[in-house]
Amino acid sequence: MPSTRRLLPWLGFMLGLAAMGCATSPMGRKQLILLPDSQMNALGAQSFADLKEAQAISNDPRINAYVRCVSRPLLEVSESSISPERWEIVVFKDDSANAFALPGGKIGVHTGLLKVAETPGQLAAVIGHEIGHVTARHGNERVSEGLVAQGGLAVLGEVMKTKTGRQELYALLGMGVQVGVLLPHSRTQESEADRIGLEIMAKAGFDPAESIELWKNMSRDGGRQPPEFLSTHPSHGSRISELADSQARVRPLFNAARAAGRNPTCSR
Repeated sequence: MPSTRRLLPWLGFMLGLAAMGCATSPMGRKQLILLPDSQMNALGAQSFADLKEAQAISNDPRINAYVRCVSRPLLEVSESSISPERWEIVVFKDDSANAFALPGGKIGVHTGLLKVAETPGQLAAVIGHEIGHVTARHGNERVSEGLVAQGGLAVLGEVMKTKTGRQELYALLGMGVQVGVLLPHSRTQESEADRIGLEIMAKAGFDPAESIELWKNMSRDGGRQPPEFLSTHPSHGSRISELADSQARVRPLFNAARAAGRNPTCSR
């Protein structure tokens, strides 16, 4: 077994990362943030460029105008450091009901989502959720956690170097880190993005109750899900319940937005 002296650099490295990267999410949750936003923005921009090369893009002017119409009011009220007009919004030809946002001001919407998100408000619920991931720096958090997780596994691998079956134990430890740390925390991020996205859509003038209808649609069309403890997303039932519980909290934001004249009118 390696001496404590050999392990100290690894342990010191990990403790140093944790000390340097302490941050707080918009919901008040402690986060590990290790990379500067400028680097994450560059990574997001490069990833988006790669996606545009690899996937077909819809050039339908009506679809693109509709998605931009829904996105723009959300960006105007979000806490993003990037101004609304600088965000790049692309509709990809993909049958999956999906959308995403990346650091650096990038939004991608799959055409398949428009079959499930049947109204502008339902589409706003999805896009608001994805903007919430960016404003909460969830991408940075996931990358940071991955760096620490890899360092932790390296330490454990060093400890087990002389034992029979190290490779098998290493694989088990990898699964242990994935199920015990990374996946549950990702579900926390998803729930947090739901809460932030709900506020964004309400402030933009979209009825937050539309988020519940969206996930009912998702539940009908999404098929079977893996057990919640092995999924990076909350179950549809859990998500619908949490969104329903949050309606009273965001309803005043919606009423204030409408009183201020925010009433997005977007035609499919």
